[in-house]
Amino acid sequence: MTASDQQHVLRRNAPAELPAVDAHLLQQLADAHGVGTSFQGWDGLPHAVSLETLTKVLGALGVPAHTEEQIRAGLAEAELAPWRKTLPPAVVIQQGEPAQVPVHIPDGAAVSLRISLEGGAGSVEAAQQDVWVQPRDVDGVAMGRATFALPPDLPLGWHTLHAEAGSVTATATLVVTPARLDTARDLEERRGWGLATQLYSVRSKRSWGIGDFADLADLAAISGARGADYVLVNPLHAAEPVPPVQPSPYSPSTRRFFNPIYIRIEAVPELAYLRPRKRAALEKLREEVAGLNRDAERLDRDAVYAAKLQALELLYHTRRSPSRQAAFDEFCRISGSGLDDFALWSAIREDAAPDDPMWTDPAFSLDSQEAQALRARLEDRIGFHRWLQWICDEQLENAQQAALRSGMRLGVVHDLAVGVDHSSADAWTLKGVLTPGTSVGAPPDMYNQQGQDWGQPPWHPSRLAEAGYQPFRNMLATVLRHAGGIRVDHILGLFRLWWIPSGNAPGDGAYVKYDHEALIGILALEAHRAGAVVIGEDLGTFEPWVRDYLAARGILGTSILWFEYDGDSPLAPEKYRTQALSSVNTHDLPPTAGYLAGDHVALRSYLGLLERSEAEERAQHNASLEKMFALLRERGYLTGSGSGGDAEEQTIEALHLLLSQTPSVLLGVALVDAVGERRVQNQPGTTEALYPNWQVPLAGPDGKPVFLDDLPANARFNSLLAAVEEALHG
Repeated sequence: MTASDQQHVLRRNAPAELPAVDAHLLQQLADAHGVGTSFQGWDGLPHAVSLETLTKVLGALGVPAHTEEQIRAGLAEAELAPWRKTLPPAVVIQQGEPAQVPVHIPDGAAVSLRISLEGGAGSVEAAQQDVWVQPRDVDGVAMGRATFALPPDLPLGWHTLHAEAGSVTATATLVVTPARLDTARDLEERRGWGLATQLYSVRSKRSWGIGDFADLADLAAISGARGADYVLVNPLHAAEPVPPVQPSPYSPSTRRFFNPIYIRIEAVPELAYLRPRKRAALEKLREEVAGLNRDAERLDRDAVYAAKLQALELLYHTRRSPSRQAAFDEFCRISGSGLDDFALWSAIREDAAPDDPMWTDPAFSLDSQEAQALRARLEDRIGFHRWLQWICDEQLENAQQAALRSGMRLGVVHDLAVGVDHSSADAWTLKGVLTPGTSVGAPPDMYNQQGQDWGQPPWHPSRLAEAGYQPFRNMLATVLRHAGGIRVDHILGLFRLWWIPSGNAPGDGAYVKYDHEALIGILALEAHRAGAVVIGEDLGTFEPWVRDYLAARGILGTSILWFEYDGDSPLAPEKYRTQALSSVNTHDLPPTAGYLAGDHVALRSYLGLLERSEAEERAQHNASLEKMFALLRERGYLTGSGSGGDAEEQTIEALHLLLSQTPSVLLGVALVDAVGERRVQNQPGTTEALYPNWQVPLAGPDGKPVFLDDLPANARFNSLLAAVEEALHG
């Protein structure tokens, strides 16, 4: 699309109430702030972003652009902004690669740059380079730029830059990251496979109506004994501190801390010291929700969480032994102010509504007098929420240790959601680095033809850098604390995110760029420190170089069999990527049994999510299935039609055997496929009123609940896992 074409489109889409502006200047301003003025749609064609949307997105970034005067002023400020800062807000480099740091000081002033190494490991001087840059006039002062080369042998870690020029001093964060993450190297020599599941749906006969951390440990033990190397779970991020709770694990209250609904009550050591009357009260709570385990239709998170919270209150007020108290104190020390702030929000939120105006009141911040008064008044409740996180941490550690004891090489692989809910803990405690009034989503695609609005505020790119990327680091370090891997949902969001201004339709947004070198580098550093593999969910529309970049940094990609095509034909297995986790399906598609039957077509038609007739959609779906069946028959994995009766189970195994022939270092087996479940866990583009998203318990082909206790004797489960293990390792 030429500049003149885009200018025409922008003017055409401009609302009548906005004054006319020069669209070319607006495009320049958008470019200066990383806002895309056009994007390539799923139809392969370029689509222009409307003038109104560009103006709104720039406004969300703090850049007014309603008039030509504002736009020209914004362009001038964008050019001068780096010169106003002595040091960049943060510098993220790759270890061993040449790197320079600009230092802005009054022209002609002498300046030095020193690097303080992480953990008090000493300091290093940076060498000034003979690089001349034309001075700039900044608010009447002639400012110069000195260029310093960083030593190439700096150790990995979080260091600090110190600049001194006379009385002027400045500091900035310096992060040295791995050029390539090597935690997946062992998988290149011996490929691995594992189970993928939504933990809340996987119950045992000991569960309180919902899958928990102890169930995770048991699932790891069962699958590890059959050769699995990992269990990939849904995001375990914390939701609301009290019922009602948000069902979606992908719309949490925080991405740093965990959801106490997954605590196994009986695994809390203080249970042994409950007095008889309190023990009886706890048993009664257990009995009240025990019947929920038998419900195969819908999970009742609110009832389960209400009962668990009452039980946890009893345990919290039980005296801890000196060693247990010391362990709790140490956990709080390590977790720092982030835990304190989250616990404060949780304590306040127990009685305050999510839409209470105080949450969006600029005066009600963490350091406000009102918040400080609440810290003192709610001290006991804050302590309770700190304690809940400690128990989550202990039980996650136990699950990871159980996984490794079973023979798994990775163990538990966590899932990192894209963002948090607008009324969440992070939205309040991290409001300085998030962008209110804007939501993250996705433009229209083949499966969501109206676009998606995920209702989550995005990181503010420059403010996150100004915070030294600490919120991002802290989140990753906590999630990776007891993990063998992390799946990053929509990892393309570390390159760019689809921003939807408030009031706009999901398709009426714009892409905003992020410093992917910094974010991917920090992700690689924290994974390196944890010894964890990183899997990026890199599906959807993206620029071709992105996957190559991720592979070069040692980040695995994601390949879904139904999405992998070579022209009009399914991609041959030998052409799959090596650096990838390959699986048959994903949680946004029905389990394979349902997909083969076209259940998703009927559901989307019923919900009004199709933009063509159901017959047309089903015809295309059946045609794509036949192409896949033809490939299976060609490779000798399928002899029949591929559908109906026993053929369903055979076809599911055949699809997994086909994937086993790929070079991908990791293969994924969905637990729903192993037991014959048909129902989709999530239908994008719908609300709870239309579909029970994220509330579907694990069930078999007969519609009855499948418990962990039943898996060791489940013929279908054992057959699929054995087939995959045999195909990979013989």
